[in-house]
Amino acid sequence: MLRDILRWILAALLAAAGVMHFISTRGFRLVVPDWATRVTRLDKDAIVVASGVVEVGLAAALVALPKERTRIGVATAVFFVAVFPGNVHQWRTGRSAPGLDTDRRRFGRLFLQPVLVAWALWSTAERRKHTLRPSRRRGRG
Repeated sequence: MLRDILRWILAALLAAAGVMHFISTRGFRLVVPDWATRVTRLDKDAIVVASGVVEVGLAAALVALPKERTRIGVATAVFFVAVFPGNVHQWRTGRSAPGLDTDRRRFGRLFLQPVLVAWALWSTAERRKHTLRPSRRRGRG
């Protein structure tokens, strides 16, 4: 039950963040390191929009594909790892974004990423079915 609630909250956060990528691409461009444009051969706006599409897609999949929950959780965790260099870049360059307008906040944001990775994995993990096994009694005699 708790895993389901946290999975839905994660999906809502991903969807909201993804939509924000479409509304405020300029704010998210600050997070994209210059090397990312060389590696992907995309400009910063395209990277921001693409990451927004991925976030919205992962959010939808977390909700709509319960049989694929574990795989989607792993994909979500991989996504959070993939965007981590952007968080490091933002901290190192001291670039402000909404809610991340001080060095302390930008540095603190770095520690949120491992939490998001763990959240994605835990909230989508395969549930183990606990069965009660009858105790085996030794026969006498």
